[in-house]
Amino acid sequence: MPGMTAGTPMELHGSPFGGVFLRELRGYLITPVAWLFSVIFLLAAGAFTFYLGAFFERGQADLDPFFRFHPWLYLVLVPALAMRLWAEERRSGTLELLMTLPIRAWQAVLAKFLAAWLYIGCALALTFPMWLTVDYLGHPDNGVILAGYLGSFLMAGAFLAISECLSVLTRSQVIAFILALAVCFLFLLAGDPLVQQPLLALGSVRVADALSDLSLLAHFQAIARGVLDLGDLAYFVLTIAFWLAVNTLILAARRGG
Repeated sequence: MPGMTAGTPMELHGSPFGGVFLRELRGYLITPVAWLFSVIFLLAAGAFTFYLGAFFERGQADLDPFFRFHPWLYLVLVPALAMRLWAEERRSGTLELLMTLPIRAWQAVLAKFLAAWLYIGCALALTFPMWLTVDYLGHPDNGVILAGYLGSFLMAGAFLAISECLSVLTRSQVIAFILALAVCFLFLLAGDPLVQQPLLALGSVRVADALSDLSLLAHFQAIARGVLDLGDLAYFVLTIAFWLAVNTLILAARRGG
């Protein structure tokens, strides 16, 4: 499974970072949960695009229905994939053993993150036949589609960074999943009218604007429209960096304790 189990040798061959990264990546190739993630993601993406998204009824060759459902797929699937990144280490007792190795906290955090993000990226890349299908059926704006893939990958990274950080807080994978799901949901809907309108009605314009700026959904939708604004790209990079930094501080504190 992703993460080191109690019975797994803990030697890191080569650089400490590379050792953890390869161990995590190898774990995704043999874990049923990881493969289940890929299967569910691909089946759900296809079903949402061609059935719920009314792809053929719309009579328009693009992948707008495909990307429209990505935030909601990631909202459930990414926390499910990431819930064991640190929770399982804590439950099995291998976190303490990992902390005795010659590896810095930020290296362990980043290695786990990049391995999981690469795995998600591979699952996203497997949807490429949909792009080919759209190109065959019509003449879509491939630049917009490429921007949609970029936005989807960045959004997945943001969900993953949040989920990994919250996973280090508990030994229970279920609690880690629920915490990540709740926090990701809040960030996803921060700019939604359901959140904005009550705040505006109370006269909290500054609070509403601040929450709107934190909305994962709003920044993703802007990129998916083909508008590669530096502010939207920076939002995802900074969000990922922030949660990885918090994760590192928590892990370093546990090592110090």
